[in-house]
Amino acid sequence: MAAGAGEDEAGAGPAVALRPALEAILMVVDEPAGEAHLADVLERPRAEVAAALRELAAEYTAQGRGFDLRLVAGGWRFYTRADCAQAVDRFVLDGRQARLTQAALETLAVVAYRQPVSRSRVSAVRGVNCDGVMRTLVQRGLVEETGSEPETGAILYRTTNYFLERMGLRGLDELPELAPFLPEVDDVEAESLEGTMIADAVAAATAQSAVRSGETDRAASDR
Repeated sequence: MAAGAGEDEAGAGPAVALRPALEAILMVVDEPAGEAHLADVLERPRAEVAAALRELAAEYTAQGRGFDLRLVAGGWRFYTRADCAQAVDRFVLDGRQARLTQAALETLAVVAYRQPVSRSRVSAVRGVNCDGVMRTLVQRGLVEETGSEPETGAILYRTTNYFLERMGLRGLDELPELAPFLPEVDDVEAESLEGTMIADAVAAATAQSAVRSGETDRAASDR
């Protein structure tokens, strides 16, 4: 009995043990967790679990924490507090904007202007093998497969909606005209330079979209 009593004391009572258990579970869920499910997992009465969740939510709010515990879509989940959303957006967007190499930008640009296009065609335009860069762009969600060439069976690629979102474009028709960025040389030489020239065009579009975004943000703040 002494051992049993010690275990109870170490657990510090049901109410104390329940709260950290709920926090631990809610840290790893990828969708809202229902009270009934949490009660089953923790082998506690549903009313006790519901009360603990509401206490935690109120406590986080009172402490001004950077996150909320919310009841959404029939379950509980942690969410970024609205006051901190701008900081989170800046962190996420900076991480995704960053670190596209010049080679990746040029490859992405060729896909954008020549789509649907095969990897071999992209490599021919850039003058180097682009297989590794294409895999990176697919993994980042900027490029996706879109069928195959009837003649060769080669996989074709196109840009994604995420590409448009990151570029601030409503559609591909808003990409800048390519002609002003291409030199007046013969076709072979023009093709060898096209990757870099297209990248310049995309860079110009990015700058334009950044200006539009800034104007939108200022207009929203004025309202």
